[in-house]
Amino acid sequence: MDECCLKIAVPNKGRLYEDTLDLFRRAGITITKNDRKLYATTQDGNYTLVFVRTQDIPNFVSDGVMDLGVTGQDVVAESDVAVEEVLELNFGSCKMVVAARDDSPISRAEDLPDNVKIATSFPVIAKKYFEKLNKKVHIIEVCGATEITPKLGLSDVIVDITSSGSTLQINNLKVIGEIMTSKAAIIATPDLKAQKPAKLESFVRAIKSALDAEEKKYLMANIPRAALNEVKNILPGLKSPTVVGLLDNKDEVAIHVVVSKKNVYENIDKLKKLGATGILIMTVDQMVP
Repeated sequence: MDECCLKIAVPNKGRLYEDTLDLFRRAGITITKNDRKLYATTQDGNYTLVFVRTQDIPNFVSDGVMDLGVTGQDVVAESDVAVEEVLELNFGSCKMVVAARDDSPISRAEDLPDNVKIATSFPVIAKKYFEKLNKKVHIIEVCGATEITPKLGLSDVIVDITSSGSTLQINNLKVIGEIMTSKAAIIATPDLKAQKPAKLESFVRAIKSALDAEEKKYLMANIPRAALNEVKNILPGLKSPTVVGLLDNKDEVAIHVVVSKKNVYENIDKLKKLGATGILIMTVDQMVP
């Protein structure tokens, strides 16, 4: 691998893998991945992506084998190694919770008796959490299928991640405590800012431009010239709408503006009332301030 490249560890499978490559693509960081290869170099030659297990990424980054990594904040917390979070991403959202059987009389983790059996894939986080509660517990480390352990009699409660809570409900479990919220994040080896500041800044700028663009739409419309002052009040855009004259049409102009995705149809309704026609809505791939 080229030592001049930024080496980035990314998940080798699952939803995080798909979301990460999609984000990189929108940021202009494109690769051609062969499923049999564990690494790939981006088309511009600036980055080398290495595909590894999500759980291994914090260690790879902490040890300096990789410059950067994309993994869950929960995985970073469980690894308990020295890395720096560079950027929180907008996917991979989940919560780490304490859950007990539906028929348990206990509704708070603080009320659990000592010596309860805790099944979890996150023993480090669980241990720290119950130590803060001054609880003496027996932690049983499992790899997957944590939610079934109370039914099997292996545990009294569990510590696990959940997104919608549906898996807990299916297994007749209820949340009695929340330990942390988690998203996917980009992490860096601690001295990367000092070693490769320009490369890191360029990478973060590209990723942020794609993240910022996700919540925006590019709106174009023809509007009566007489309504421009009202349009500016409705659509201030980044500074103000771009106004372009129309050929052989002195009464109308074309406006171009970036708007919030969540307000785009509300804005369109207001524009229609001002006589707007030919309205186009387009996606925004990147926004660089």
